[in-house]
Amino acid sequence: MHPKKEPTRPVPAGPRPTGPRAAAARLAAPVAAASLVAFAIAGCSSGPSSSTATTTASSGAAATPGSAPAPSATNQLQNDYERVIGDVLPSVVQITTDVGLGSGIVYDGKGDIVTNAHVVGTAQDFTVTLANSTKPLDATLVASYPDSDLAVIKLTSPPGGLKPATFGDSTKVEVGQITLAMGSPLGLAGSVTQGIVSATGRTVSEPQGADSPGATIANMVQTSAAINPGNSGGPLVNLFSQVIGINSLAATEPQSNGAAAPGIGFAIPASTITNIADQLIKDRKVTNSGRAALGITARTYLNADFQPAGAVIVSVGPNGAAAAGGLQPGDVITRLGDTQITTLSSLTTALAALTPGSKVTVGYTRDGQAKTVDVTLGTLEASGATP
Repeated sequence: MHPKKEPTRPVPAGPRPTGPRAAAARLAAPVAAASLVAFAIAGCSSGPSSSTATTTASSGAAATPGSAPAPSATNQLQNDYERVIGDVLPSVVQITTDVGLGSGIVYDGKGDIVTNAHVVGTAQDFTVTLANSTKPLDATLVASYPDSDLAVIKLTSPPGGLKPATFGDSTKVEVGQITLAMGSPLGLAGSVTQGIVSATGRTVSEPQGADSPGATIANMVQTSAAINPGNSGGPLVNLFSQVIGINSLAATEPQSNGAAAPGIGFAIPASTITNIADQLIKDRKVTNSGRAALGITARTYLNADFQPAGAVIVSVGPNGAAAAGGLQPGDVITRLGDTQITTLSSLTTALAALTPGSKVTVGYTRDGQAKTVDVTLGTLEASGATP
């Protein structure tokens, strides 16, 4: 599986789903942003699933002969790193399918494990290796929600002593906070990289692929911690040993044949993880995604010059915002609030930045006539078929 949007969207640097195909970064359609960026799903790795990595902390400053080492901020930070790794790494697992491997997080003591939807792909059965064991355990799919790139699998025979991770408060994540990314990059289980929170509130579009539907995800955490193929599904944690996100995407350079752009990775925020995972475990589906929707099925509309010029409505759901506003199949949406709409992707991106219940003006054309209507946005449901 391979390593796999914000008002100012970086061009999704092809996130890579976990799997053998993760070796090459894939590019998503460009997104309007201050700079052109591509994203790669940090999903699965084609590396050996049996490989493991040992993390060894470096020693502090050398002590003067005959005297104890002087305490320092550096030593304290190192101690913090070691403590966090000791706290969280036992909650990180390696997930293997028939096409590759990725990472996951122990969600509860019952054997539920949360990961990326692009890590599980279309598989129903998995092999899971816990951090403190080399014995593979069988697991099956509970449910997957590709629209938020999240899934839950469950150990068939959960062993005793499982250590569920602690999830942090997404509202308290701030730029500059130190982060550690954990997982199995390239099959190296138990690997840890460090960085900081580079930005919050990013809206990113994943590239489409065999294991990735090209989801548009809002409020992602951007981090400088290295995220590589196989890291997908693993935790991004703070120095309080709290999971603040699930590593999902790594940026690539569109003009460098998909070469990695160091220090630009993205993680799904903790609030989204817990919201979706709780529903998948309880109901095996998502009934409240927390994401805004018009209640339509649409596609990109091409004008007479075959240029993208909006999102044309293919069908209208019976109880959605579009139906209440009188929108019809054949209407071409050209604006949502202050955002110009030229493609289905741009419509999805604009909706991702809004919340259910928001009132917004929809600009559209019908039979060549420009019109507007004010609607109250609904909620994107489990089918994920409509924006």
